[in-house]
Amino acid sequence: MSKSAPVDGRLGVAKTYKLYVGGAFPRSESGRSYPVRDAGGTLLAHAALASRKDVRDAVSAARSAFRGWSGATAYNRGQVLYRVAEMLQGRHDQFVDDVVAAEGVPRERASTLVDATIDRWVWYAGWTDKIATVLGSVNPVAGPMLNWSTPEPTGVVAVLAPQSSSLLGLVDVLAPVLAAGCTAVVVASEQRPLPAIELAEVLATSDLPDGVANLLTGRVAELAPWLASHAEVQALDLTGAPQELAPDLERAAAATVKRVLPRIGSEYDPLRPPGTARLRAVTEIKTVWHPVGH
Repeated sequence: MSKSAPVDGRLGVAKTYKLYVGGAFPRSESGRSYPVRDAGGTLLAHAALASRKDVRDAVSAARSAFRGWSGATAYNRGQVLYRVAEMLQGRHDQFVDDVVAAEGVPRERASTLVDATIDRWVWYAGWTDKIATVLGSVNPVAGPMLNWSTPEPTGVVAVLAPQSSSLLGLVDVLAPVLAAGCTAVVVASEQRPLPAIELAEVLATSDLPDGVANLLTGRVAELAPWLASHAEVQALDLTGAPQELAPDLERAAAATVKRVLPRIGSEYDPLRPPGTARLRAVTEIKTVWHPVGH
């Protein structure tokens, strides 16, 4: 149902949604917003139009939260993420309504996408205590030394969410970042932001610590360059980047030696089976040498 559709003969209230930064819901410091419409052109709501200052605030919040989140036990992170999946399940029908409105798909298709979203979150939650075993190793070396490698979260990850998949696509790129122990600043789908905003409300009322996930809405072309060049961002996911902007973003990221996940664009398939590639992309391998023997 449209956010502003008539309810029992009266016109519903069209909300103006805020950003999600540091566990709070601030308005954009610019005071700007933009209309969000459903697939048929009907006004659903207004979303905050984030600015460069909002990007800085979100990165700062993510940086402040990184130490606590990355230092938590893998078991604890898994429990927190699993709790998010429980809350998604409890709001299943609401998210189905949001996906129908945002993407213009039949309700049955939207229900399939929401089910897949919940399953995807559970899948990554289950990986939190397995990453070290799968990605780490004890390495054979010649001489009286022990050498082992362990994965560590890379830091703050900036994510440009897919433009076409409003909810499942967002979770597909956000969940592995959090499962790996990183913190995130996400730019939601520009034209389909409402399911992402509803997800932010779930995150805010779950056990996820403030600042671990931060969500911005607005123009990707305006926000992405500042994320790509920000020195406190350690990795950049270009999945939902505009094709014409991606090369410039890669060059900006190179100047601050970021890890870059390439743009996927129209080939993005949110229903494909998940894998470990995104977990690997946001981890660093630390190798330690230790003498053994006499």
